[in-house]
Amino acid sequence: MVFNKHDNLEGLHAPFGASKSSWLRYDDEKAIEVFQNLRAAEQGTILHDWARQTILLGIKQPRSKKTIYAYVNDAIGFKMQPEVVLYYSDYFFGTTDSICFRKVGDRFKLRIHDLKTGTHPAKMEQLEVYAALFCLEYKVKPSEIDMELRIYQNDEILIHNPTAEDIVPIMDKIVHLNNILIENEGRI
Repeated sequence: MVFNKHDNLEGLHAPFGASKSSWLRYDDEKAIEVFQNLRAAEQGTILHDWARQTILLGIKQPRSKKTIYAYVNDAIGFKMQPEVVLYYSDYFFGTTDSICFRKVGDRFKLRIHDLKTGTHPAKMEQLEVYAALFCLEYKVKPSEIDMELRIYQNDEILIHNPTAEDIVPIMDKIVHLNNILIENEGRI
């Protein structure tokens, strides 16, 4: 048998393919909802890439409460770097939407911003994990710096200033779980 070639689809996954067969149990409304969510995720990827390029080029946007404009303008204004990977181990790493670490007054300040394009409420916990990863990778004590974490979503900016009491337990958890995973690598 000579099979049809679909070179344009190699490496891709269909929204309703065999590897995700839960769609067999969807009614019409659920199928439409799932497809809309997939489209929204694709749009989010495109918006994140646009924001990254715009920040790198330093192209300020019109003053607006619009989420993406506020995110881009703040990242440029604070001289942040977009899409920075924070790495502790092959088990624990992540990519920040934008980040900077610089001296402000007599202390250093870690700033992490996250652009959310979806409608589900975001959790600041994700940004706390990034802060923990930063502190672990760069051997920074959370008690010796100031931190500001921001989530940009639905034309709002959520701001959180975590303390060492927020970040140290996350760091400890990362180190602990990383050690457990290393010790059990051959058995997992």
